[in-house]
Amino acid sequence: MQLSEQEIIRREKLQTLEKMGINAFPAEEYKITDTSKTIKQDFVEGKKVTIAGRLMSRRIQGKASFAELQDSEGKIQVYFNRDEICTGEDKTLYNDVYKHLLDIGDIIGIEGELFNTQVGEMTVKVTDFKILTKSLRPLPLPKVDAEGNTFDAFNDPELRYRQRYVDLIVNPQVKEVFIKRTKLFNAMRTYFNNAGYFEVETPVLQSIPGGAAARPFITHHNALDIPLYLRIANELYLKRLIVGGFDGVYEFSKNFRNEGMDRTHNPEFTVMEIYVAYKDYNWMMDFTEKLVEYCAIQVNGTTKGKFGEQEIDFKAPFERISMTDAIIKYTGFDITGKSEQELFDFAKSIGIDVNETMGKGKLIDEIFGGKCEGNFIQPTFITDYPIEMSPLTKKHRSKEGLTERFELMICGKEIANAYSELNDPIDQRERFEKQVELGKKGDDEAMFIDQDFLRALEYGMPPTSGLGIGMDRLIMYLTNNPSIQEVLFFPQMKPEKATPTFELDEDEKLVLEILNSSEEPMTLGVVKVKSQLSGKKWDKATKNLTKYNLVKVEKIDDVVWMKTI
Repeated sequence: MQLSEQEIIRREKLQTLEKMGINAFPAEEYKITDTSKTIKQDFVEGKKVTIAGRLMSRRIQGKASFAELQDSEGKIQVYFNRDEICTGEDKTLYNDVYKHLLDIGDIIGIEGELFNTQVGEMTVKVTDFKILTKSLRPLPLPKVDAEGNTFDAFNDPELRYRQRYVDLIVNPQVKEVFIKRTKLFNAMRTYFNNAGYFEVETPVLQSIPGGAAARPFITHHNALDIPLYLRIANELYLKRLIVGGFDGVYEFSKNFRNEGMDRTHNPEFTVMEIYVAYKDYNWMMDFTEKLVEYCAIQVNGTTKGKFGEQEIDFKAPFERISMTDAIIKYTGFDITGKSEQELFDFAKSIGIDVNETMGKGKLIDEIFGGKCEGNFIQPTFITDYPIEMSPLTKKHRSKEGLTERFELMICGKEIANAYSELNDPIDQRERFEKQVELGKKGDDEAMFIDQDFLRALEYGMPPTSGLGIGMDRLIMYLTNNPSIQEVLFFPQMKPEKATPTFELDEDEKLVLEILNSSEEPMTLGVVKVKSQLSGKKWDKATKNLTKYNLVKVEKIDDVVWMKTI
């Protein structure tokens, strides 16, 4: 392992604790009576408490010390006094264990009683403490100077996403985003349950990746010797349940799409889909705007919120505009009745990147996405999509060439997608066959033909409306986060660069010990004399320490200095 100087020191402290008979990783239950939050809410001076958490800071002043303990609810000040902790002659627990063998980041249990300091801060006076976990890596804690400027904050996005466990410790405000995420799921689940709809689970591994136009992840099942796909949507399975007799079903679904990644896309994401029998897309629009308004209030206590520089109001009703009218409004071009070639030529003329593999639906989608989408800041329903864009949607009852479909747009991005569901098996087969033709042209997002789903429709699916909501995007808007990585505990990342591994030998440890023995800089010559190493051993030790990036050697005014990094 490549160990920093601090990591080496912490392991040495662990060994010292073990020699003292102290288990730094005990297994037994530690019974907690309070948290930092309950102490502050129900503070009673003199009350005895037992709490546990992570040591985040301390100010040692001889036989007394103030420290800060962080648990799952927040932080609380604790006061260590040698004579309160060590009532007898043996002062080892304070003098050795607390002062020299504990580190910032260690998890400890504390027994004590509450008191207010002279400045009125609620504090726990420690009567006993126990090491529950020794932290072997130092936390990247920010430092604040006398002027209030913060340095070394743990705010590099890649590090934060890759090491979310550290992010949650040193940036506790991040936890609030994920608390709100859970509130959103709970609110939506409550809304559906109160309406009488039934939560279900459907397969993640599917023999046919249906329900959306997307590129799937593919795997292989060894026992069955067949290819399987990670689901791109759960739509077709939920519709099978409507065929089977459920009037309303919903699922919070982990979906997977083998496509690009950006600030609003992760290859693994969460969608809620709900299907309700005997409803249409007009009913679903009313249902959706009331649902979103309810969720906003449950998460934030209000329908209004900030997203970047925009103030968003989730109060129903939402604006409604057809896709055709939206394209006319922002481009002046009417897509009604236009051929594939006319759509292709127009897209090219306004600078949209299109190619010959795209059919009419994809071309219209690109035009709308490139020139219209970004204009819809407040929640807006885009309705009545062309039939070529909607292979699972019922034809519009009064508008030729269109379907009964809407998408909910917020801040220029799609949040929800809904249909009057296509339940005509003959029409559905024809739509699937057109998707196959697009696949032959080179569209790698074209849908497969799902023969079993067609068979289910042939048994008869009642008129149904379905809705899908991108949960990750919705919580982005409810928490004012412009990046999807901020609302996922563990977003997908590129592989971490391999770190070279090494173990320090005795000569290298000796040089480090000498450098750490003094707070003043040391010249290379002084360190070499103190080490008493032969020339060959000295050269090897210093070469490795600089290679491991533990020691830096630099020449200043003709003097060669050596220091730890």
